[in-house]
Amino acid sequence: MKRLNVPTLLMALALLPVPAAPASDSARPAKQAIGTDPVTSVARLSVAAPTFSEGIFPCTNCHAEMKPDLKRRQLQGEHTDIVLRHAAGQLWCLDCHHPENRDSLRLMSGEGLPFTASYRLCGQCHGKKLRDWELGSHGRRSGQWNGAKEYLLCTHCHDPHDPPFKALTPMPPPARPGRTGH
Repeated sequence: MKRLNVPTLLMALALLPVPAAPASDSARPAKQAIGTDPVTSVARLSVAAPTFSEGIFPCTNCHAEMKPDLKRRQLQGEHTDIVLRHAAGQLWCLDCHHPENRDSLRLMSGEGLPFTASYRLCGQCHGKKLRDWELGSHGRRSGQWNGAKEYLLCTHCHDPHDPPFKALTPMPPPARPGRTGH
C-alpha cells in the first residue's frame, strides 16, 4: 500500500472547491465563490461583496431603458463626480463597464464579467499585482492556511477611477505602558 505524502494531501485539500454562498435577495451581489479562473487557473476564490456607492447599483435601475452611447466623451448629467484618472486619456467608461449589461464589467475580449470577478479585469493590465494578490502578498485575504480563504477585491482598497493611494498622515507611536509599583 502506498503511503500518503502529507504536504501533497494538504495541497490537494486546499484546492478542493469551496461551495458558493447562497444567492442574496438584495440587489448587491453577495459574497460568492468564484470557479476556476480560465485566465489565471486559480481554483475557487471566495471574495467579499464588491464595494458600491450607495444608490448607484444596480446600474440597470437607470440604464435599462437607455441605448448605450459608445462615443468617448466627457460625462454630463449623472456621474459628473467621477473623474477618470486611471490611465487618463487612454481609458473610457465602456472599456471596463459592459455597454449592454450595465450590471457587469467586460474584459478586453468583450466577455462579460460580474463585479465579484473584477480582479480579472484589473489583472489584464496589472498582471504582476494580480499574481501577488492571488498569492496573498498584495491586498488582504483572511482565512486559514490550509482551508478556505476570503480575498478582498481590488476596489476594497483602490478607487477604480483613481487608483493611487492618497497621502496618509502617520499615526503617533503607541504610548509606552506605565509601570505600576510593586
